[in-house]
Amino acid sequence: MPSYVSHLECSYTGKQFEIGGVRTVSEFGKPLLVRYDLDRLGMGVSREDIGSSSEPGFWRYSPLLPVERKRDRISLGEVITPLVPLERSAPSLGAEPGKIHVKDESRLPTGSFKARGLALAVSMAKQLGISHLAVPTNGNAGSALAAYASRAGIRTTVLCPDNTPEINLRETMAQGADTNLVNGLIGECGRVISDGSEEVGWFAVSTLREPYRIEGKKTMGIELAEQMGWDLPDVIFYPTGGGTGIIGMWKAFAELSELGWIDCELPKMVAVQSTGCAPIVRAWESGEEFAEYWGDAETVASGIRVPAALGDFLILRAVKESGGFAIAVTDEDSLEARRQIGARDGLLLCPEAAATAAACKIALEEGLISTSDRVVLFNTATGLKYPLPEVTKRINKDEVDFGSFRLR
Repeated sequence: MPSYVSHLECSYTGKQFEIGGVRTVSEFGKPLLVRYDLDRLGMGVSREDIGSSSEPGFWRYSPLLPVERKRDRISLGEVITPLVPLERSAPSLGAEPGKIHVKDESRLPTGSFKARGLALAVSMAKQLGISHLAVPTNGNAGSALAAYASRAGIRTTVLCPDNTPEINLRETMAQGADTNLVNGLIGECGRVISDGSEEVGWFAVSTLREPYRIEGKKTMGIELAEQMGWDLPDVIFYPTGGGTGIIGMWKAFAELSELGWIDCELPKMVAVQSTGCAPIVRAWESGEEFAEYWGDAETVASGIRVPAALGDFLILRAVKESGGFAIAVTDEDSLEARRQIGARDGLLLCPEAAATAAACKIALEEGLISTSDRVVLFNTATGLKYPLPEVTKRINKDEVDFGSFRLR
């Protein structure tokens, strides 16, 4: 299949760069975005071609991805992640049954949406001949990079804050990565990787510090549109740390619109953060273009514990252009939403996804969205990767009180 990539573009200035070779950020220190010859793509590929593709999962969207050769596409058996309606738990959020759907990214390899971005980053690393990758991570990006890089035969080094969930550390190491704890937050991990690049020779696949992870994340948007019959929901609530999910989906919607594959109103994009780490929300409420560093960041939702995001202005731009908003929720509200949805609809959300449910409830209560809106929440990882409530009830097999099992 021919490549439709035309060039790379600085996301802030619009300056263009030739495709090819190993790239990081622009000379202005801003993320580079992959651009495509959409006119040529539109003449050579149709929505029907996508629908009839035999490629696994998000690789069906290869015409809109930068990997040129099929042999460089690293796959672990990706699937189309389902849209699961909230039925019995919807009233607890103030919504009508069936109006809220969860796109369950936990079905992907390594159990999180990070598989999308890291599959693309690793595939491009293979295409470009890179032999050693490094990443700072709060957990899921490390395990996804480890898995895909091991599959590709590429060495991997992962640096994690010392409060990273234990299961993430163990799965990352088990899948072949040199896994290390750092006495700091994700930003300090990133700095160590940046400082060691020349001496060690690794290539950093930190969030938005190379052009290709975002291309994997944008497949969430393409996939969502295809699942909805090339339509889109009214509102998307997305847990926001580094921001590649929101940025990638907004990029996807723009490309699909230009191709003429969708002809609908684009959804309001809602960036959801924790009150313990909410730099994007603070910037949104202040009307700022960039977000200031959030000191002493702390939240049970480790995936959105990102005190500073390189793509902050891109997140805020997507939120503004879409008519959306940014909102922060407490850990207590997130965990209660997780409990309600798990007990009533059987979906075990990760804390980050639970934050989107809590945010949706607040948005409905405050009239920020309508009860008639079609809403999609993203469950970005399996809840099994995070601490769960302890089971404390015990039964003496010799003295069973069966009355305790009756409904009260």
